Amino acid sequence: MMRPGAKQYMVARPLYSEETFAEKHERVYRHHKTMLDHIREYLKCDAKRAKNAALSLLPIISWMKIYRIKEWLLSDIVSGLSTGLVAVLQGLAYCLLASLPPWYGLFSAFFPVIIYFFLGTSRHISVGPFPVLCLMIGSVVTRLVPDEGPSANITGFEGLTIDEKRVLVASSVTFLVGLMQLAMGVLQVGFIVMYLSDTLVSGFTTAAAIHILVSQIKFVLGLQVPGLSGPLSLIYTLEIIFNKITSTNVCDVVISLVIMVVVFIVKELNDRFKSKLPVPIPIEIIMTVIACGVSYAFDFRTRYGIDVVGYIPKGYEPPMAPDMDIIQETAVDAFPMAIVGFAVAFSVAKVYSIKHDYTIDGNQELIAFGTSNIFGASFKSFAASTALSRSAVQESTGGKTQVAGLLSAIIVMIVTLAIGFLLDPLPKSVLGAVIIVNLKGMLMQFRDVPYLWRRDKPDCMVWLATCIGAILLGLDLGLAVGLGVELISVVLRVQFPRCSVLANIKGTDIYKDRKDFIDIYEPEGVKIFRIPSPIFFANIEFFRSKLVEAVGFNPLRVLRKRNKALRMIRKLLKKGDLQWTSKGFLNTSCGPIMESEDESNMEELDLPTDFKDLPARIDWNAELPANIVVPKVDIHSLILDFAAVSFLDISALMGLKTALKELIRVEVNVYIVACDPYILEKLHNCCFFDDEVQSSMFFLTLHDAMLHILEMQPESAESKPDYSQIITTVTVHHPGGSLRSRDKNVCIHFDL
Repeated sequence: MMRPGAKQYMVARPLYSEETFAEKHERVYRHHKTMLDHIREYLKCDAKRAKNAALSLLPIISWMKIYRIKEWLLSDIVSGLSTGLVAVLQGLAYCLLASLPPWYGLFSAFFPVIIYFFLGTSRHISVGPFPVLCLMIGSVVTRLVPDEGPSANITGFEGLTIDEKRVLVASSVTFLVGLMQLAMGVLQVGFIVMYLSDTLVSGFTTAAAIHILVSQIKFVLGLQVPGLSGPLSLIYTLEIIFNKITSTNVCDVVISLVIMVVVFIVKELNDRFKSKLPVPIPIEIIMTVIACGVSYAFDFRTRYGIDVVGYIPKGYEPPMAPDMDIIQETAVDAFPMAIVGFAVAFSVAKVYSIKHDYTIDGNQELIAFGTSNIFGASFKSFAASTALSRSAVQESTGGKTQVAGLLSAIIVMIVTLAIGFLLDPLPKSVLGAVIIVNLKGMLMQFRDVPYLWRRDKPDCMVWLATCIGAILLGLDLGLAVGLGVELISVVLRVQFPRCSVLANIKGTDIYKDRKDFIDIYEPEGVKIFRIPSPIFFANIEFFRSKLVEAVGFNPLRVLRKRNKALRMIRKLLKKGDLQWTSKGFLNTSCGPIMESEDESNMEELDLPTDFKDLPARIDWNAELPANIVVPKVDIHSLILDFAAVSFLDISALMGLKTALKELIRVEVNVYIVACDPYILEKLHNCCFFDDEVQSSMFFLTLHDAMLHILEMQPESAESKPDYSQIITTVTVHHPGGSLRSRDKNVCIHFDL
């Protein structure tokens, strides 16, 4: 409803079709680049491009130039120390997920961080082990080197212990993951992560959390459970745990419960009072130190048979080349690891880049992680990404740049070179308990399901399919299942869009779905059909069926009926059973006239109706002679709203032309409005137009087409609203002031 005293202005313009608009308004000529032009531009090199390439490949140069030593250095030091302590603990803990000796997790928290410091574009993520990625590596490791039974037949395994075999598998897989990420970065395909929706990632990480939870139960209970991989491995692992439940180590259970309760409570307090605490209380570190001291003082390993971290060698091991046989065996497994590792890291990096107002480059991130993993794999580390909790510590403790990440790597190096022996008595159940507590965030994603079901059922199905598939089939196959379901849901949404019939909102030039509004105006004999999606090979038949449903008749069937009726009328005229008079056709036969069953020349029935040898055109909606019945067509004009049609392929173009011809041949005038200029250009280039389908059917707007129809069919406008006074909402710029949006009375006059 208009406000009293609202201002008015007049808009007067001609009624425009696409052709008349193009005649009066000259377009700017723009050269469309060919593929060769793009290749030349990509390969062109000058000093500026060389400088930009160097800066993009070494982002450290960009942010080091603006580094504020006085303001940022102290914050980075505090953040680096805090993150380094967390990285040590998580490196040991997450290494258990990869089924490797714990100290190799320290390698993964050191080598990739050094490379990312120089090549990464994010200033806040903490690079290193990520639990989901560790679990995916662990499934490959246990498949090739199981706890029980012979290892895979690989030449490089000769003379190696079981731990050495597993390290070789993990580093070789990591090397392949790094190669894939580096190749994707060089080929500029960082956009591939966009195919992993937030819903899919949520379902996948929830399933991964369940896998991680089950994998840590054996450490919490102190049981010896072989590592399993493949479909239903989680079910089989639970079966083994339940069969061995009577062998539970009570001391491990008590230690785990105490750790989980204390860590959970303190982490909740950290969340509740984070605005008042200068830094979060590092409760995991505190409890680890306490557990180490108590275990050493009371000799838990000997007295209670507790499994501990054990001897941690000092220093780093010499570089090692990947094994080509392992790479061939694990090529299929490495690709989802490369995608998941990058997707998680990029998602976290994007959150912090938006928060702190700087940009990150997806392709450069791929190069950074690829190079980090290749370098780390040479020194026996496993695939790195980022852990959400560790990155949160680095950012929340004041980290400004990757200097904090470099300092955290130095802390890890100090532990590896000097004080790693202090972690010898640490019970593995402590590490398992810490991992389980940190799963809270991922497990709480189950709360998304009711919300998704209420808001978007297809997205909910993607979440459930991904989660259930990853739980039952394993993370690699589960990711493939989720991606497949996601793509199917997208295809189905585009293939079966919600088409609608529009009507005019009285007193305006606005057209909405006629089912949604009461005060609408529909001229007699006019239909407005809207399809809100691209039209392509998969949905062209759906488009045609919905169009038939909207107009209320099948134009091809009507055309065939009319041509059959013409055949019969010609035969009757030839026999003399039918005559033409000034009042119309007159039956001269006394007996009943039967409809002919002649089915010859069926292809002629699809041709346009031909009245050339008849005395007059036939009014198909009037009563026909000789008891001939033809379906009536109640509309004379059809408007197709193409405002939401973003592209047409060749199959859709041919199907659309066929549908238009069928409608035109049954004397329905078709108009297409709001068509994208590039689609219109494509139609011209593909010889879409002919004697029947003409370019004059295209109009700029729905209102232009409607006014044209009302001018051409005045009998349809007997009860039309007054289009000379139309109220709408506009934005008016007041000189000397700001841009304000207000309700205005707009008098729009069209010169017809």
